Amino acid sequence: MRALLFLAAGVLTLVPRSLPAADPCDGFTWNVAHERALFAGPPQPLAAGSDAASAPRISLDQLYQIALAPQPDVHLPLAPEHKPRGDGTLSGVVGLRISRAGVYRVSLSESAWIDVVHDGAVIASADHQGRVGCSAPHKVVQFSMPVGEVLLQLSGASGPSVRLTVTAVTASPDSAR
Repeated sequence: MRALLFLAAGVLTLVPRSLPAADPCDGFTWNVAHERALFAGPPQPLAAGSDAASAPRISLDQLYQIALAPQPDVHLPLAPEHKPRGDGTLSGVVGLRISRAGVYRVSLSESAWIDVVHDGAVIASADHQGRVGCSAPHKVVQFSMPVGEVLLQLSGASGPSVRLTVTAVTASPDSAR
C-alpha cells in the first residue's frame, strides 16, 4: 500500500500544477494576424466627430485611439441598428474613403456597436466575431463596402475611447473564415 502511495505521489509531481492560461485573443476562427499586428503598435489619437459634418477621416491599416462623446451630444447620421444598453453610453462618427469595393473588417478594442453608413443607408454587417478577455482586438465585424465615402458610427460604448482599425479582407482561403 505504501509503495502505491509513493508511486502516486511520484506521478503527481510530474503533472504540471497549473497550465498556462490560454491567450483569449487566440480564439478567433478567422485569420486576424494583420489586425493583431496593428493592435500591437501605438495608436494614433483622434477625437470622433459629433455628426457627419465633423467626422474626421481615418485611413485603412492604421490603429486609432478614438475619443468618444456622451451619446446625447452626438447626432449620428442614422439611428443605430442596435439600441445602446443603459444610460451613459458614448458615441462618435468617423469617415473613411473606400477606393476599391470589397469586404473590410472594422476591429475594436472594446464592446461598442458599429454601423457603416453609405449614401444615407446602413450597410448590413456580413459577419462578426468577438472574444471575451481580448482587447487586441475584442470585436471584429466584416462589411461589404462599395467605392466611396462611408461613415462609421460608433455607439453604445461604456469607456471614453476605443481603439479601432479598418482592414481589407484578403482573398486567401482562411481570411474569411
